[in-house]
Amino acid sequence: MASEGDRGRAPAHGPRPRHGPGASGSDPMTPCRPLHTAAALLTVGSLLVTFRTGVEEGTVVLAFGALVAVGELLSGPGLREAAPLGAAGGLSYALLGEHAGHPGHHGVAQVVSVVAAASLLGSVPHLARGQGPVLDRLVRRVLAVGFAAVCFQPLYNNGAFDRWRGPLYALVLLALLVLTVLCDAVIAAALAHSRTGWPFPPLLRDELRAVPGIGSAVCATGAVMALAVAVVGLWALPVFSVPLLLTQLSLRRYAAVRATNRQTIVSLARATEIAGYTPAGHARRVAALSQAVGRDLGLPEAELTVLEYAALMHDIGQLSLVDPVPAGATSGLPAAEQRRIALLGGAVVRQTGASAQVAAVVERQADPYPEQPPAARIVRVVNAYEEKVQGTGPGGPLTALEELRLGTGGEYAPEVVEALARVLSRDCLTLPKGG
Repeated sequence: MASEGDRGRAPAHGPRPRHGPGASGSDPMTPCRPLHTAAALLTVGSLLVTFRTGVEEGTVVLAFGALVAVGELLSGPGLREAAPLGAAGGLSYALLGEHAGHPGHHGVAQVVSVVAAASLLGSVPHLARGQGPVLDRLVRRVLAVGFAAVCFQPLYNNGAFDRWRGPLYALVLLALLVLTVLCDAVIAAALAHSRTGWPFPPLLRDELRAVPGIGSAVCATGAVMALAVAVVGLWALPVFSVPLLLTQLSLRRYAAVRATNRQTIVSLARATEIAGYTPAGHARRVAALSQAVGRDLGLPEAELTVLEYAALMHDIGQLSLVDPVPAGATSGLPAAEQRRIALLGGAVVRQTGASAQVAAVVERQADPYPEQPPAARIVRVVNAYEEKVQGTGPGGPLTALEELRLGTGGEYAPEVVEALARVLSRDCLTLPKGG
């Protein structure tokens, strides 16, 4: 459940929002209207039904509503699942059949109404601060909880689960939760695709890869809460909320550490610009465009992070030069000099505390492309494109791309050059198709 950070202003020749009649696909930075409409209709319909039929079991409503609201209030940006406690509380209420041995009488409409109202209440401070894609998280919460409630509540109220008690009943709840998490992964990937314009399959793959992590914790906590409340009552909620709450606080700390680490790397990357070795904004533009190419090629999220950090610091080795290369264009230097600069850059990166993977990408960006890891291939192509396109006229991007295509025989990976062409084409640049 995708982490979304602020990646800064769009680069001059990198990914931009698409617009106009020539743009294909959904526009980035726009909502996924079908999903938003479905969530809105489900919420409004549920509220109308609840107002007409009345609220059942007010104490249970208040307890679960408070749990969901607190979970949303404690959510933080930069996390794949920003509010695991709120998600577990909502799913638990959707799968709640009994309360302290007494059969429940709430239905799908009341479940959706309570979770939607509590989630919105807990998200008010985040909405006021403009903190991340909160609206998308609300849409996911409503649709996921609605899916779970539709699968469980009608069957429970009709007595379909009366024969299934003990371990079998718990397995049924877990199976429903797994289906719900898979549904939520598809919704999250669709929302991220609509908002960013990134390819849908890699986004869905990243969401599914996260399911065994925090997704499994949310599933397990939701199931245990529903089962415990059915036996001992509402006292089970605070007891079983503590482990997930501690996990959520730990995740927030981890996100804060990652944000600080990224800011440190961004600051180090600017050293070459301040010293006059590279043009202003060069590292940021290469990093943004490299990530877009990496997403087009389907790199997983962990590799995209390595790719971003390596792209930001790919020119750090130029600080060893006595005289700066004109415009920082190292792609025109002899191969031996390029490798020397790359090795020195990798040594500097290792001293910064960055991961060994980042240092390896920086060190190997000047190697022959068949021997390079995917991230190094991408940085090499994008850096060369950025260097070639700087200071050229309107035909600069076209000319630069064609020069890269001519170099695919030995210098540049052909699949990366064509991925770069697709990224630029999606950004409203009319580019010829590669052979």
